[in-house]
Amino acid sequence: MVKLTIDGKEVLVPEGSTILEAATQAGIQIPTLCYLKDINEIGACRVCVVEVKGNDKLVASCNNVVREGMEVTTNSHRVREARKTNVELMLSRHDCQCPTCVRSGNCGLQALSNELGLFRQPYEKRVPKMKIKKNFPLIRDQAKCIECMRCVQVCDKVQGMNVWDVSGTGSRTVIDVSHNREIEDSDCTLCGQCITHCPVGALREYDETDAVFDAIDDPKKITVVQIAPAVRAAWGEPFGLKREDATVKRLVSALRQLGFDYIFDTNFAADLTIMEEGNELLKRLQEGDLDRYPMFTSCCPGWVRFLKGQYPELTDRLSTAKSPQQMFGAMAKTYYAQILGVPADQIYTVSVMPCLAKKREASLPTMNDSGAEHDVDVVLTTREIDRMLRAAQVKVLQLEEEEFDAPLGVGTGAAVIFGTTGGVMEAALRSGYYLAMGENPPVDAFCAVRGTKPWRDATFQLGEAKLRVAVVSGLANTRKLVEEVKKGRVHYHFVEVMACPGGCGGGGGQPIWEGEELGAVRGKLLYQLDEQSALRFSHENPAVLAAYESYLEAPLSHRAHQLLHTDHHGWEMPKAVRVEE
Repeated sequence: MVKLTIDGKEVLVPEGSTILEAATQAGIQIPTLCYLKDINEIGACRVCVVEVKGNDKLVASCNNVVREGMEVTTNSHRVREARKTNVELMLSRHDCQCPTCVRSGNCGLQALSNELGLFRQPYEKRVPKMKIKKNFPLIRDQAKCIECMRCVQVCDKVQGMNVWDVSGTGSRTVIDVSHNREIEDSDCTLCGQCITHCPVGALREYDETDAVFDAIDDPKKITVVQIAPAVRAAWGEPFGLKREDATVKRLVSALRQLGFDYIFDTNFAADLTIMEEGNELLKRLQEGDLDRYPMFTSCCPGWVRFLKGQYPELTDRLSTAKSPQQMFGAMAKTYYAQILGVPADQIYTVSVMPCLAKKREASLPTMNDSGAEHDVDVVLTTREIDRMLRAAQVKVLQLEEEEFDAPLGVGTGAAVIFGTTGGVMEAALRSGYYLAMGENPPVDAFCAVRGTKPWRDATFQLGEAKLRVAVVSGLANTRKLVEEVKKGRVHYHFVEVMACPGGCGGGGGQPIWEGEELGAVRGKLLYQLDEQSALRFSHENPAVLAAYESYLEAPLSHRAHQLLHTDHHGWEMPKAVRVEE
């Protein structure tokens, strides 16, 4: 332990702690803009500077280690003036049109400027000009970038993709796409982790809320919206709703207030996915197709982009089952259109997802099996649907709960855990056991795949066969797993991959909270919802069983393959920059 003094307060902290960590432990706040623990500790923003007795220069508290007897002052006149100057210099190169910024009210730079009392700009304004491209789900606005390096470090260290890099020198230094590429020509997986870790509005999703408002107002269109499992664990956060109050049924009520015609649950399609994917797994297992390489889940489009970009030779190892989002879109414009007695092109399908990659997935040329152009017309992130609710003046705190519409609004507990790492695997194993053995397993028989460890595996008995499975989240962790599988050092039959650390709960389209990683917290809520569900097995979903009986015939049938499966070779990723271990 090391003893030091911070602002006259004696503090005892473990050896190796930084000044910032010591101050935090003592309840003393030091502002930061670039700091991310264990990811970005480079002192780039110079906002966390402090005075250390005996040092002529101010030091960054985020990457300077404490010493025995050190005396630190965090808020002297000299420190305050240095912080003001550093922030004023950032503002001189920052597009400060806050009312039109997507992060207004939730911006680290804006909050710090207010705290420091910056009411004037003493430096000449030189905001870089950059044309924003609108043909890609991820938008980068150089005029708002403060060059904190967070996006670079998250992409490199957490996701292992190296999409962002530093370009230029001196005052010409900017953050840009690596290797002189355009973002749409890069191998970006659209995980969106750079967005959720950016302290300002330099990175955001391409907003499609106006298109959805237009569709709602169009009397010729029947608007159908689906809500992804992980959205229910996060949508109420920006409104100050407690998690137990921000129920999915209250969101259903809010969406009815917006004017959607029919409101359904992606959980219906998640259960459908389990039926198709589970049967596909057993078929591949029986045919010996899993003796060398596993079957990988295909629910996460960020992971699919990663595999096709980094390991295209393994494309056939992906399950051919579409993601729940795309299964829902195909069923909405065929099965449900038939129920309504309307043509497919009259139905306008909207998805509310915790994800950016879903936007790109919906636009793929292989996702149009309903014959009505795209099966899913628009994908909104959780943040976008929250903005729509604010724009429409929906008072979510005053809403009563309402039920989903039928029949595509019925889901099980197995489906709701799709939104957290390990959930797809557990749901698949619950029904896979039933399909193989003809009886339900104990509902919690497969809890071994749960947890926060980035890469975990387990072995389960299915009759006489042993099924070895793995769960991994975060793309840097995924790369390690894939490399080990390719080298033959590990063998699995079935592997679940989610691009975002912790799964969809921490997805790139979820609400942003500075310095907080809420994926695990949101995932815990999804497990609680599973426990509270009357139905906990996908193969017992009555709406899914009715869809097979009256329309799809059976899992893996010709019609099921036509609507619910896809050819992963039907589209190409931009040429990847391989990152070798």
